[in-house]
Amino acid sequence: MAESGSLPTGFSELEVLAVGTVLLVEALTGLCLNSLTILSFCKTPELRTPTHLLVLSLALADTGISLNALVAATSSLLRRWPYGSEGCQALGFQGFLTALGSICSSAAIAWGHYHHYCTRSQLAWNTAVSLVICVWLSSAFWAALPLLGWGHYDYEPLGTCCTLDYSRGDRNFTSFLLTMAFFNFFLPLFITLTSYRFMEQKLRKTGHLQVPALIAKTVPTINAINYALGREVVHRGIWQCLSPQRSELDRAQ
Repeated sequence: MAESGSLPTGFSELEVLAVGTVLLVEALTGLCLNSLTILSFCKTPELRTPTHLLVLSLALADTGISLNALVAATSSLLRRWPYGSEGCQALGFQGFLTALGSICSSAAIAWGHYHHYCTRSQLAWNTAVSLVICVWLSSAFWAALPLLGWGHYDYEPLGTCCTLDYSRGDRNFTSFLLTMAFFNFFLPLFITLTSYRFMEQKLRKTGHLQVPALIAKTVPTINAINYALGREVVHRGIWQCLSPQRSELDRAQ
C-alpha cells in the first residue's frame, strides 16, 4: 500500500493519473445515465411496470458500480488510499454486491423478455418483485462471505481500490471463487443465453429479430444505453422529467 502522498509501487505518475481519469469519466457517465433511468421510472407512471422494475434494479446496481469507480478514481488522482483497511473492506463489499446485482439483474431482464415475447403474457408484479428480492439477497449473501472468512477483499495492484484478492491461490479462496463463479457468472450467463436463444427462435418465425445484448454487463454506461435509454418509452419519460411544462401540456391534451 502506498503511503500518503507517494506513488503506488511499480507504477509511474502518468499511469496512475491515466487510470484515475478514465475511471472518473466512466463513473460520472454511468452515474448520469443511470440516474436518468431511475428518475424517469420514479416520475413517469407509464414506466412503473413489472418489466421496468427489473430495469430499475439493474440501474440501481450500475449506479453502485459507478459510485465504486468514483471512489477508485478519487484515490487514483490522490495517488493513495485514504480510507484505511476498514474502508477497503467496505468498498470491496459494496463493489462486489453491486457487480453481482448487475449481473443477476441482467439475467432477470433476459428471462423477463423471454417471458413477454415467448409466452405473450405480461410479467406479474409479484413475480418481478420476487425476482428483484432474490437478486439482491443472493448478491448480498455472496458479497458478505469474504467478510466472514470465505474469500478475501484486498487492495488492487494499483493500491487505490479494493476488490477480491485474486492473487491468493490457497484452498479457501479457490473453493470460494469456483463456487461463486458457478452461481453468479455461469448460471446467469446460461439463463441469458437460453432466454435470448428461445426469443430468437420465436421471433425468427415472425420476422422480428432482436439482437441480444450479451455484452451489456461489462460497464454501467452500456447497460444504461442498452436496457433503458435505448427504449422509446424511456425517452418519453426522461423528456417529461426534464421538461415539466411540456409534461403538463401532454397530460392536459
